[in-house]
Amino acid sequence: MIAPYCGAAPLPAEWLSRWNLDPVLIVALACGAALHLGLLIRERADDRNARLALAGSAWTLIALLLVSPLCALTSALFSARVAHHVVLIAAVAPLLVLSLPQRFARLRLPGVAGSGAFVLHMVLLWLWHAPAPYAAALADTRMFWMMELSLLGSALLLWLAVLAPAARLGSAMALLLGSVVQMGLLGAVITFARTPLYEVHLGATAPWGLSALQDQQLAGLVMWVPAAIPYLIAALMLLVGRFGAGLADEPAR
Repeated sequence: MIAPYCGAAPLPAEWLSRWNLDPVLIVALACGAALHLGLLIRERADDRNARLALAGSAWTLIALLLVSPLCALTSALFSARVAHHVVLIAAVAPLLVLSLPQRFARLRLPGVAGSGAFVLHMVLLWLWHAPAPYAAALADTRMFWMMELSLLGSALLLWLAVLAPAARLGSAMALLLGSVVQMGLLGAVITFARTPLYEVHLGATAPWGLSALQDQQLAGLVMWVPAAIPYLIAALMLLVGRFGAGLADEPAR
């Protein structure tokens, strides 16, 4: 009997009451957020308030993903699980990197380390969305956390390389483009599969008005299109920031 960490697949009528009140998780999130925000509060930096806001946003998103009824919804719908993963790697991860305390700025990975981070993240993303490893993660809490933490950890390494102050613009743009392409390919594979690939969701999607195949196709579209948006926004911000800085450094005529 499969027992997902977020609980059995909920019915629409009960979904909003299905909060995950795991005390270990709540204590871990509270301690992590308190430590992160505490380090920022103790700093004296011009951008401290901005980084506090980014950190608060990151930890709020983590709580929404793992504590709110959205956690239970991922047990019913593969599309919800994919959306969960997209938010984790494309929103939470860059927010955490951008809100790092200044004393940890050296952790940002410039240069060739970015290529390794990209390959690692791509391998893990494809691995955990393959049917067998995905089913194992839903059947065992330890595997579930291995999936969640490895996806977030590899995404942090990737965003550390992309957002490194010393990173070359071309390298950062290549990492972002590569991320969009490989996620789009994964989304296409999921979308155009002719049969349901994820047996753990068979029967759980019907109360939500979707067949397992329709749910899978929706998940593929989420991975294919909306998932690209944060990477494109990051690329635009990097371009504006670099070219804006270059114009500011030009001597006035």
